[in-house]
Amino acid sequence: MKKLVTLLAMASALANATAATAQDFSQYSDDNLKKYVADHATITEAEMVKMRDGIGLSTNVYRPKDATGKLPTILWKTPYNEHKLRGSTLRYAAQALSRGYAFIVQNERGHFFSEGDWEILGRPQTDGYDALTWIAQQPWSNGKVGTLGCSSSAEWQLALAGMNHPAHAAMVPMSAGAGIGKVGRFWEQGNWYTGGVPRNLFFVWLYGNENPLRAQLPKGLDTTTRARIAQYNDLAAAKPKVDWVKQIQHLPVDQMLTSLGEPPAQFEKFIHRTPADPAWFQGGLYQDTMGWGVPALWFNTWYDVSIGPNMELFNHARTVNSDKEASDNQYAVIAPMPHCQYARMGPNTKVGNRDMGDTSFDVDGMIFKWFDKWLKSDANAFPASTPHVQYYVMGENKWKKDEQWPPRGVQTVRMYLRSGGKANGINGDGTLSLTAPKSGEKADRYRYDPMNPVQTIGGGDCCNGGLVIPGAYDQRPIEARDDVLVYTSEPLTEPMEVSGYVDAVLKVSSSAKDTDFAVKLVDVAPDGTAWIIGDTIQRARYRDGYDKQVMMAPGGVYTIKPTPMTTSLRFDKGHRIRVEVTSSNFPKFVRNLNTGGANESETNYVVADNAIHHDGRNASYIELPVVK
Repeated sequence: MKKLVTLLAMASALANATAATAQDFSQYSDDNLKKYVADHATITEAEMVKMRDGIGLSTNVYRPKDATGKLPTILWKTPYNEHKLRGSTLRYAAQALSRGYAFIVQNERGHFFSEGDWEILGRPQTDGYDALTWIAQQPWSNGKVGTLGCSSSAEWQLALAGMNHPAHAAMVPMSAGAGIGKVGRFWEQGNWYTGGVPRNLFFVWLYGNENPLRAQLPKGLDTTTRARIAQYNDLAAAKPKVDWVKQIQHLPVDQMLTSLGEPPAQFEKFIHRTPADPAWFQGGLYQDTMGWGVPALWFNTWYDVSIGPNMELFNHARTVNSDKEASDNQYAVIAPMPHCQYARMGPNTKVGNRDMGDTSFDVDGMIFKWFDKWLKSDANAFPASTPHVQYYVMGENKWKKDEQWPPRGVQTVRMYLRSGGKANGINGDGTLSLTAPKSGEKADRYRYDPMNPVQTIGGGDCCNGGLVIPGAYDQRPIEARDDVLVYTSEPLTEPMEVSGYVDAVLKVSSSAKDTDFAVKLVDVAPDGTAWIIGDTIQRARYRDGYDKQVMMAPGGVYTIKPTPMTTSLRFDKGHRIRVEVTSSNFPKFVRNLNTGGANESETNYVVADNAIHHDGRNASYIELPVVK
């Protein structure tokens, strides 16, 4: 890396590290946190930091009043209204000040007090790069910047890491999946897709966060005037409330937002792209053709929208070796929570309706030890003995450590989908077996009607206006349907830990040219409760690759390999492993209308008669990563 520092800068950084005294803010109210920041910070508000094209980004700078020497800096870049510190931004600002860091909150371009037109991820490769350059050039800066944030405040960091800016010393991306384009087996393009199927969450999120008709301040205002205006204005749009339960059913999908009166914007551009559209590779998403140049401490969660791509990118960053020091210094913590809910971790944690036990983990302490190592040159702050992967095993309700993901000692166990041809619903005859099916075993058939889709209950999701509540919920209401195939193992005679990527291979046929196949992994407790562990989906037209669309023919049998589910769970003794297969998971995923046409612009639909085959020649199965 180009992270060269002079001996003088190192000495200054270490002096600051020694002088700073970390505070315990766990019992502070928001009002007390705000008072701490006001009392202990030299604050510059609404400073317009110029980008290379002349656009100014509104930036708040908080520097510790009692600091001596040059300061390390933590940058929190955001599309949200966080110039008035609140929530996690307020907590991290206070902690940073108490530890001798400057803390910066910057609005993405096109949002609130920043100038310009907004683009998702806020141009990380130009605006992000220029922000780091500006910070490093400040007279109070020691030239080292750490980037921090969750969700949108994390996602912009990924493409920036591929730039290897000389001041970008370390990063902490938390729940950052929507910043990933294509990585390894995953072509999700910022969570827009799973298996080529668009996710509805971004339709809701864009309505709330994109404002092409936004108000802006006049240009040319001095910083003092802008800061004064910002004290009693926020430029936050208050859009009309939407009944998303009703609106998400709107057809055609590409008029989901314009039918509400919204002017065309980024949604209308994105919705017509395929997963391999070249336009995805020209924006701010991280693509695995980029290098990686920054040590990273990743925080992820099992019930997040994109845990699979997150862990795939973690592994990619460890092995790409465009910068060996960066690749050698990738660490991951994976909690059993939904998206960004790290502050909820602790004793007696519930995720959805399931008891996850004591999930306590010193998230903030680990973050600042990480920054102390890289921004203050304190080699002892983050010991070399720290395991590269720390993950929570659900069911066992225990933190475990390893040096890799999946953990060492994982063995693939294949379990076959079997039945007598009537696996429909929880009362069907579907089984999940270690024994391969014999030739002639009957296929399971069901009818998929896009106007009567299978409802989403829990699982990994976020940011969708309340359409889906993420977490562990009982799937029995879904399993009562005849259009859901249910395959269940015998009760386990001993516990089985499944940690890693869960793959499914389905042999399918359909009366339609195109349809979807949705798969779900479920943990069935002795009392019958069917806890969702993970789910995935695949659009049949993309079965041979996302750069091509191949339709099905009636009577043909095709192989479907959905993108992997990613999890860590101990199926306890007496529990059963269950797999569900159907053709919809709504409103999490956009319904396939089964015509084989341009699904997003259509209103007509076809009812599909679909089948899962599992005879000797066409076996369907899942592969579980079992820790022995």
